[in-house]
Amino acid sequence: MRKRKENSRRILSGGSARKSRRRSKISIPRTAEQYFSLPEKEQATWDAVAHVISLMRADRISLPRAAKEFGVDPEEVKKRGRGALRKRKNGRYLATKTDRLLRVVSILKKNGKQEIATRDSRQASLIGSYWAAVQQYLNTGDDSALLRFKTTRVIDASGKRHLLLTNLAELSRLGSFGVLRFESMYAGGAV
Repeated sequence: MRKRKENSRRILSGGSARKSRRRSKISIPRTAEQYFSLPEKEQATWDAVAHVISLMRADRISLPRAAKEFGVDPEEVKKRGRGALRKRKNGRYLATKTDRLLRVVSILKKNGKQEIATRDSRQASLIGSYWAAVQQYLNTGDDSALLRFKTTRVIDASGKRHLLLTNLAELSRLGSFGVLRFESMYAGGAV
């Protein structure tokens, strides 16, 4: 009888008669310093979550399919990318039009690749388009896509503006050193 009363009290007070599951609190990195202070495995998970959400947005594919492509658990994406997802009435998740997830990406300066953190998916997308234009120039010699970025500045997570390198001579010089492969856009990518 006594146990029944205790269980009733727990239920009435919002507690559970069973052991409550403890949720491990995920610290969401907001700056490059916080991101780089994480273990490499955590950094890779954050990168994968951002990639999954970007893929869902760009290709309009489901969360499970995008998560499978990047080898991350969909539940992990839901936990870490909560602000970038919205749940539809049918229970499926969609990526929001934009998000504020931290992405550490590389841009080019005269002295080479520089990693910056951005908390705006539009800025990350702009940097991705820039890298595609750089690759087009290096592969074909066609600089028409780079003209769009002549005076473009991207804003990092701290609000600092960075001018994207479009000088063809500098890009050719950096390209000859092997610095400008597409994979080098992301932090930890090939150098």
